[in-house]
Amino acid sequence: MKKTLLLLCLASTAVFAQKKDFDEKELMSGKTPKNFTQPLPIIQRWLDDERVLVTQKLSPEAETKSMILEVSSGKMTEASEEILRPKAKPVKTIISKNNNLFLKSGDTETQLTNDPAEEKNAMFSPDSSYIAYTKENNLYSYDFKAKKEIKLTTDGTKTTLNGYATWVYWEEIFGRPTRFRAFWWSPDSKKIAYMRFDESKTMMFPLYSSEGQHGFIEETRYPKSGDPNPEAKVGFVSPAGGKTTWAAFNEKDEQYFGWPKWLPDGSGLMLQWINRGNDNLKLYNVSPKDGSKKELYNETQKSWIGIDEADERLTIMDGGKEMMIISDKTGWKQLYLYDINGKFINNITEGKYTVKNVEGIDQKNRVVYFYARGIESTARFDLYKVGFDGKGLKRLTFGAFNNRNINASPNLKYFITTYSNINTPTSMAIVDNEGKIVRELGSIKGAEMDNYNLAKTELLRVKSDDGIYDLPMTITYPQNMVAGKKYPVLVSIYGGPDAGTVYDQWTWSARQQWYAKEGIIQVALDHRASGHFGKEGVAYMHRNLGYWEMQDYKTLVKSLIDKGIADPTKICITGFSYGGYMSCYALTYGSDVFTHGMAGGSVVDWSLYDSAYTERYMDTPAENPEGYKSANVLTHTSKLKGVLQIVHGTMDDNVHMQNSIQLISKLQDEKKNFEFMLYPNGRHGWGGNKGVHFDNLKTQFIYKHLLEKPIPEGLLR
Repeated sequence: MKKTLLLLCLASTAVFAQKKDFDEKELMSGKTPKNFTQPLPIIQRWLDDERVLVTQKLSPEAETKSMILEVSSGKMTEASEEILRPKAKPVKTIISKNNNLFLKSGDTETQLTNDPAEEKNAMFSPDSSYIAYTKENNLYSYDFKAKKEIKLTTDGTKTTLNGYATWVYWEEIFGRPTRFRAFWWSPDSKKIAYMRFDESKTMMFPLYSSEGQHGFIEETRYPKSGDPNPEAKVGFVSPAGGKTTWAAFNEKDEQYFGWPKWLPDGSGLMLQWINRGNDNLKLYNVSPKDGSKKELYNETQKSWIGIDEADERLTIMDGGKEMMIISDKTGWKQLYLYDINGKFINNITEGKYTVKNVEGIDQKNRVVYFYARGIESTARFDLYKVGFDGKGLKRLTFGAFNNRNINASPNLKYFITTYSNINTPTSMAIVDNEGKIVRELGSIKGAEMDNYNLAKTELLRVKSDDGIYDLPMTITYPQNMVAGKKYPVLVSIYGGPDAGTVYDQWTWSARQQWYAKEGIIQVALDHRASGHFGKEGVAYMHRNLGYWEMQDYKTLVKSLIDKGIADPTKICITGFSYGGYMSCYALTYGSDVFTHGMAGGSVVDWSLYDSAYTERYMDTPAENPEGYKSANVLTHTSKLKGVLQIVHGTMDDNVHMQNSIQLISKLQDEKKNFEFMLYPNGRHGWGGNKGVHFDNLKTQFIYKHLLEKPIPEGLLR
């Protein structure tokens, strides 16, 4: 009996002993332990509704291969050369060499242009008979049949831009992936819609580079809050040349235009317009024949409407007979069905949840497949389907998981989802359009993962001080916590409107595990305006940036202090860009809670940031002087009592280093201590060895101020 008990005890001990700590050298170097994780399949493309081409290993020791998965049977066959590289007519592409354009067809290259000026954003017409591009701020076409370049506009200058976006449109309205393009081919290739910008009244902002013996100044037309904006108008021109037909808008009006969409038959351009106050959105059908416009949709809100969401807002359906609009006018983003002339038909979705985007439309069966958060949990995303008539809402993804990537088959028969939660490593599966799990495709969980002592991570909710919201927070706890001991806290945030960081999803990194071993509580926090609570929550930020974020952040951190696990003398917050702003604001306005901060590329005064972004939330400084004052870090510098690290790139063309210089000047005048590092020629972020230096700088800050001990040899890169 005693012998049996002893054997059981030894067996139990052996099982417990299987858990092992991570190798310190591997963690310091950022390496993942062998067999801790394994790769998920890489989805190359769907071949049809039953076959998908994937890249994966069939076993841990096998080579990575391109395989065809037959969804229904699960059969895997190696992809043939014909599948991988199908024989077809040579694909024609446009390439640029030495600032000239070449037509590449197979191995043949034909030069199209030959001058010193740089051609930008070359784009084929739908019928491939032309390309359009911009050069020296004029719009051009190239006629392949006539083999000639055609200059479509002639008034381009340093301040007059045709078909090429101004900085503020590129950054805040059209988006960086557009590469400044501001022209759009009609589906029938007969017209090019383009925008013309006049920047002559827009203030110039100088960026200084210290390169070379004398340095140089880079000038940017950058409208700050309340400044004159670039004037904009929309025109239509034939690719064969001729006179531009201008849309019937007054270019002198204070207005913005969103990313437009052509009707399928080319008869009209669907163009979204918003006033400078950002609270009145209109959708017009603009005629390319005479520039006349017809109003189809008109929405107003007390807070704001995002013209930067124009592309996702409008979906044209059924060959141009119907349209679907996403709007957050009720406080939650929902789908609405209209006919193409703007007549409201019905709500497709409704409720207190957020539709993020449409994944597919089955026009024949009148079903919409969409991606949303908040029905199951505000920290999770799921795939749903619903009828055009708003009936038959059904969840297609499964379990208590967050689904962060959906890949639909061509005819929406199947969907591949990549899913996880805080405690479940990321996995991949196929579901059908009725929500049935057809096939599991794998997990990143390796054979050795369960044998390691992973730092505990959990997602918690804390009631806001006003009792309205359950604020989310993820915590990675220190390894081997000692009861009664208080630990330093490291808070990583971004903080901007509808820009949360807390999700119910699995994460692991060597640095996260290292700091857990070193005894740091690592947290991510989301405030009421982070997106968890729809536009209803985000609207709290209207005319009041900074305040509610900080109130909610302090509530969340105080909950850790009240639990007795957080050291109230070592509460560190770190972020970049808007996150840098929040870090500066936390060390000044929020200094009753936050004691240390690392702030990179920070806005400190919203009157120093661009008009389109800032006024969307704050209105102009003249309209909202008290809001700008309250949100200004410089207003609260006298409250700084902790340690603030300020970092900026000298050539930052987004958040100008002017912000950090003015903060530093104010702190010096008030005899406040701080740490400062600049990165010469750094933009809004930087890589290379300067990026490594920046990472090391933050590591040094953590060891000096939070851990108060020397940095282990080998941790710095």
